[in-house]
Amino acid sequence: MSGTTITREQIEKCIDFHGHWCPGLATGIRAAELALRELGQSTDEEIVAIAETDFCGVDAVQVLTGCTIGKGNLIIRNLGKVAFSFYRRADGKSIRIVARPDERSSGSEYRQIQQKSNEGILSAEDHSRFRELRNLRCSSILEADMDRLFEIKEVQEPVPDFAPMEKSVLCEECGEKVMETRVRLSGGRLLCQYCFDAENPRI
Repeated sequence: MSGTTITREQIEKCIDFHGHWCPGLATGIRAAELALRELGQSTDEEIVAIAETDFCGVDAVQVLTGCTIGKGNLIIRNLGKVAFSFYRRADGKSIRIVARPDERSSGSEYRQIQQKSNEGILSAEDHSRFRELRNLRCSSILEADMDRLFEIKEVQEPVPDFAPMEKSVLCEECGEKVMETRVRLSGGRLLCQYCFDAENPRI
């Protein structure tokens, strides 16, 4: 399949949600497109996604697939990989979408200017060129053959459980509510993670 089937309106929604247009978001749009093609859209929690990264593309997955962090059917396992696993609860179908290496990125002009941007040392000329190169990369991603962008592999873990609805208890130090399954025991007291860490500093 060559060229995205995601509409301009949908792309604009992704950009509005994310805050800017970039290759990472474009990659997420194409990954979401592939997931939609294979498994369909989630109106509630029928589709579950695991993202192996917290990069920009996660926002496109939320906007387009209906898998969101707030509903608990988008889980971040930040392994530093541009990869997403999707599961359809109804019939157990699942896929893992893994980005192929981008041979253009290593040592490219884009990567060099991006490094300058990360360091906050872009000149006005660099800003203009960076925007131009970024738009070109985004367009290239949207127009690319899906097989050039991604590999489809088997998922590496079973479908996650539904998001837990646990009762809350009060931290005995700060008095804030915390999910019962997330409290820590310290000196016979139930503490939230922050208070536990304060009482038990790591050496």
